[in-house]
Amino acid sequence: MATMLQILDFLGVAVFAVTGAIVASRLRLDCLAFVFFAVFTGVGGGTLRDLLLDAPVFWVENEIYLVVCISIGALMWFATPVVERMSKPLRWADAMGLAAYSVMGAAKTLALGHPPTVAVLMGVATATFGGIIRDTIADQPSALVNPELYLTPAFVGAGVYVGLFSFGVEAWPAAIAGVVAALVLRGGAIIWGWSLPAYTPPDDKPSGNP
Repeated sequence: MATMLQILDFLGVAVFAVTGAIVASRLRLDCLAFVFFAVFTGVGGGTLRDLLLDAPVFWVENEIYLVVCISIGALMWFATPVVERMSKPLRWADAMGLAAYSVMGAAKTLALGHPPTVAVLMGVATATFGGIIRDTIADQPSALVNPELYLTPAFVGAGVYVGLFSFGVEAWPAAIAGVVAALVLRGGAIIWGWSLPAYTPPDDKPSGNP
């Protein structure tokens, strides 16, 4: 269980750090800004999770997470021209981070002894908050307000893991199933524009005398 949590944690941190650096490149910022965006995007979701759960903040206890984010930010300063030529690099990197972190957040919450409903919620928060910080600082529209599926894949990924693990499935198979479920839904949103029905307010009644 501990090994699985570490792998998912590092994967989520690293991939979200990449997305932060890509945003910095699109804003044509300097190298330090690349590092800034990589760090805040990489550790943002996990920081919120640990604060809400009153747990030790993971990157304060283990500085290797900061080293990973700083290294990625610096490396992306040189690698971004290559990455940006790839198709939709930011959205796919974000999708992979979201899938890994939705399961990681849920798994860590269960490991701390919290109930399944809290675990699912923390999985969603862990998976989405880093991207929210990134988009807010960059003054760009958040993926949350995009009609494509974003919160839903995180919810499903966390829910699949929590559901399977609660019914006795081993952590690794449950984690793989959760990551795949989240990635399939988010990938479908990226490729085909999958979305849930949006709220449409009822038409105003025509004015005039009855």
